[in-house]
Amino acid sequence: MIHHIPNVLSKEQVQYFRDEMAKVEWVNGKVTAGTLSAAVKQNQQLAEDHPLTHHLSTLILESLGQHPLFLSAAIPLDIIPPLFNRYEQNEAFGFHVDNSIRRIRGSNDRLRTDLSCTVFLSEPEEYEGGELVVEDTYGYHEVKLPAGDMILYPSTSVHEVTAITSGCRIASFFWVQSMIRDDADRFMLFNLDQSIQKLRLELGDQHAEVIKLTSMYHNLMRKWAEL
Repeated sequence: MIHHIPNVLSKEQVQYFRDEMAKVEWVNGKVTAGTLSAAVKQNQQLAEDHPLTHHLSTLILESLGQHPLFLSAAIPLDIIPPLFNRYEQNEAFGFHVDNSIRRIRGSNDRLRTDLSCTVFLSEPEEYEGGELVVEDTYGYHEVKLPAGDMILYPSTSVHEVTAITSGCRIASFFWVQSMIRDDADRFMLFNLDQSIQKLRLELGDQHAEVIKLTSMYHNLMRKWAEL
């Protein structure tokens, strides 16, 4: 399932990110691409080991840890520290699928990529082209969100970033290993959690139906979660 997660970063945070990024050099984006992906990848990235990458990654992770919609949709077990890319004139990333296993930066630990994430750092009107196109069972979905918003989608999806025809597209990208491996199971838990949150507001935490549904949620988590 594809989720739009609004306001991961505030407009003030986005401006801070952009100001700091303007002070450093970018490298060829192929450095983090697999063999097949590298053939269709034309963009730039902040170096993975640059201090600014570490700093900005931490700010995004801190925000995600307090974002209820992200936590409900992703049910995260672990997150690859965010990276940052930039697309300018004619740059694109053709259709590809993300690597199933990725190393966590600065360690020998590896993570299964269940969910792919893009936080937009450019406003839609700042560039032409540059849509994230995600293929799923229901066809192709074009995504171009306000700066500070995030798209969350299954890493099993074939996807692309279309060619930039004018302007500049800047974003953060990273991957999540969820406690719930199966996308359909994860989506059912998300819908159940959202219903529980709504009923808590309407009926209160001690209402019998709220308690019953909360019990069902946690029992399904016990059944499906991988830790």
